[in-house]
Amino acid sequence: MKHEAMYMGQRRRTTMGKAAWAVAVAISSAGCSPATAGESVHSPATTAATVDPAGLRALVLDLDRRMFDAYNAHDVNALMAFFDPGLEFFHDTGGLLDFDQVKAGFTNVFASNKDIRRELVPGSLEVYPIKDYGAIQLGEHRFCHTENGQPDCGTFKFVQIWHYNNGDWKVTREVSYGH
Repeated sequence: MKHEAMYMGQRRRTTMGKAAWAVAVAISSAGCSPATAGESVHSPATTAATVDPAGLRALVLDLDRRMFDAYNAHDVNALMAFFDPGLEFFHDTGGLLDFDQVKAGFTNVFASNKDIRRELVPGSLEVYPIKDYGAIQLGEHRFCHTENGQPDCGTFKFVQIWHYNNGDWKVTREVSYGH
């Protein structure tokens, strides 16, 4: 079935199947909360850029959860705390966006979609270390909101490049595609 979905302020036509979604993937992360404006995105799970594969996966999953807790709360400043000021955001239909354009896009999406939410598609997360830099995160996520009184959802693919620097993890590159 065809649906229109809003992502980064742009309307997209997507094909949706009738698959049932499993319970969202979550990990226990005592003491972790979404970053607030001006706060670093420090992860208590590690103090080094490279950890064992399972530890790195858990770390990135926690960062993803915290980032999108801020998204789902529609807290633009907390959300943007996860992105490096030199961010390059590549969107397949929107082009290349910088930090300020991404912030404006999220602001517009939240203003026009009061109930928009994001969930990570269970089982889609892949994490790979980047030597002396951080990690690559690949996955699929689903965005839903109400349009004309009906639920409207779209599932899209993404790649995030996380950079570790002095205890902070920030996304320096984002690729969003499949819209």
